[in-house]
Amino acid sequence: MSELRRDPISDSWVIIAPDRAARPLDFPIAPPRPSAQATCPFCPGREHETPPEIASIRDAKGWRVRVVPNKFPALVREGAPGNHIEGLLESGAALGAHEVIIEGPEHVLSLTGLPAERIPEILATWRSRLLDLKRDARLAFGLVFKNVGERAGASLEHVHSQLIAAPVVPVRVQAELERCARHHEETGRCLLCDLIAQERKGGARVVAETSRFIVLAPWASKAPFETHILPKDHASHFEATDDAGIGELAETLRKTLVRIERALDGPAYNVLVCSGPLNVPASDSYHWRLEIIPRVAGVAGFEWATGFFINTVAPEAAAARLRQSRV
Repeated sequence: MSELRRDPISDSWVIIAPDRAARPLDFPIAPPRPSAQATCPFCPGREHETPPEIASIRDAKGWRVRVVPNKFPALVREGAPGNHIEGLLESGAALGAHEVIIEGPEHVLSLTGLPAERIPEILATWRSRLLDLKRDARLAFGLVFKNVGERAGASLEHVHSQLIAAPVVPVRVQAELERCARHHEETGRCLLCDLIAQERKGGARVVAETSRFIVLAPWASKAPFETHILPKDHASHFEATDDAGIGELAETLRKTLVRIERALDGPAYNVLVCSGPLNVPASDSYHWRLEIIPRVAGVAGFEWATGFFINTVAPEAAAARLRQSRV
């Protein structure tokens, strides 16, 4: 039976509707595109096809991670803050940063195709870029994200992630911050810390645990097999994670992606690093998390119109399947 569930973080509602998974589908998922390795601008030997490097990790054999400005940026560093208002219409300069983290010289689609020992370098690069952008007082918010596969919005196959930093905090993020702040004011505790404690007690949506991290299928998952990784100890900003935490998170992320890829036969997916705003100090109320969203279901008219997602796989069923997936 279908069920309405409220997301305790965003305060929005989700429809869990397993019966809809059996509806007829006239439009098959398109087969994956053939490999574009021969023309890939992220492969070694084509460094001249990207903008000049911002940062890199190298050894005697060459580069292992490169950070470059996005060739087609959504936001740019040049410009001054300030908005123009004309009646009810408001605009501002598209000020910010848009970077690409090329996560390895290998032409593979997923982090799971790279040597496990190299993944901590990638997460450390995410951390260092966020720390660098925090120094720009014009920037308020930064998001590291991965689009893996065409259905997830990736335009290139080669393993990579992106970082966008903006001068404003998005409305959805601001709503989460306010929701977490209200919970802290009412209870003296962090909302996500309380949520982790409750999920550990029940266990139905817990996929895995390490000494420092927990992997959950969230109660009000917006999409089938949505999975979150959270630090068990309170922390508001991903970029404050120490080297030991980066190493443990890298292995947790790798194993979680392996579970998802094996359970769902290599789906497209998005990864989001949901962290506190760049321009605020550590917070007792906000708790960062990493979200993984497999793109196995589309978003249709109802979702676009209402922001009210319909998920055809109950999180408890997703967690059970992921627990059984070999890593």
